[in-house]
Amino acid sequence: MSAILISQRVEIIKSYGERRDCLDQSWCDFLHACGFLPIPIMNKETNIEVLADLTRPAGILLTGGNDLATYGGDAPERDRTERHLIDFGIAQNIPIMGVCRGFQLLTDYFGGKLERAQDHVARRHLIRGSFVREVNSYHNLAAKIIPENFEVLAKTDDNVVEAIKCKDHKIMAVMWHPERETPYKQEDIDLFTQFFG
Repeated sequence: MSAILISQRVEIIKSYGERRDCLDQSWCDFLHACGFLPIPIMNKETNIEVLADLTRPAGILLTGGNDLATYGGDAPERDRTERHLIDFGIAQNIPIMGVCRGFQLLTDYFGGKLERAQDHVARRHLIRGSFVREVNSYHNLAAKIIPENFEVLAKTDDNVVEAIKCKDHKIMAVMWHPERETPYKQEDIDLFTQFFG
């Protein structure tokens, strides 16, 4: 079973004075359904090369949660860690998939712009393009400007970009959460299996 390095959200627990890294347990189940073993990454850049050397990952997955600090988020350590993951993935030719916030970070990393999205939290909507299907939606931010080296794969009827792919590297991002579907959608399993395979 191939390993996938997977980023984690930051939860701030004020009563304990702690900043905790955490990951929805459903990511483990979803990635297992795709044939992969998730390896969670702490929000410390120093761990990435060591874990990658030990696991020889098939890919990197940037997950949802936490707005980017430049857009009002409160987890700058996560931004730094995920940017380091992108640098590392590109340098080592490791495929990178972004989900929701991961999409937003990749857009920002490559010079695109984000804006507030209307009516895209706890909704379902149809997307069209390379993918024509109904997906879930849990995002406050959407892409206003897509980076020049990316192509748009799918949009909603209200013109929000839902899937992009890099022209220069094996990098892709989607705005929906495959791990939040019950049961998991075969289209998502196939997408992840083929992308990281």
